Amino acid sequence: MAVFDHWAYIFALVLHAPLRLEAAVVVPPPEVQAQREAERARTVLSQSLPKLAGDRLAVKVVEVRYGPGEWSEPHSHPCPVVGYVLEGAVRMQLKRGTEVIYRAGETFYEAPNGVHLVSANASESAPARFLATFICDHEAELSTAPHGVGGGR
Repeated sequence: MAVFDHWAYIFALVLHAPLRLEAAVVVPPPEVQAQREAERARTVLSQSLPKLAGDRLAVKVVEVRYGPGEWSEPHSHPCPVVGYVLEGAVRMQLKRGTEVIYRAGETFYEAPNGVHLVSANASESAPARFLATFICDHEAELSTAPHGVGGGR
């Protein structure tokens, strides 16, 4: 019975003894921290803007959705536009420019008063979405039909 009493005593001590747990803090080297920071935030677009009246600046963000195969008629925007594709891929072509396909995660810039000859979903089977950020210094319709331009496809 003495052995049992001995183990019972040790067991009681272990159960009632205060536990000290210490966590090891591992700090990565500066170059690893810098790489992680670079992966967390990235510049997706850097674009100079035309001269705008700074005391009247306003920003409007519009989500544009195209179903499979959908497109917009030719149009123009009176303000600079920064676009960011959220889902799928979109085909864009401005007057005097080449057609470009922008995919999810990519950005694009449009100067004010450029004419969109093509603005369409690049897919016939999947939807596409993008954000259009308008930077305006005056009140105006965000999209207007240009004169003398036809066909959107």
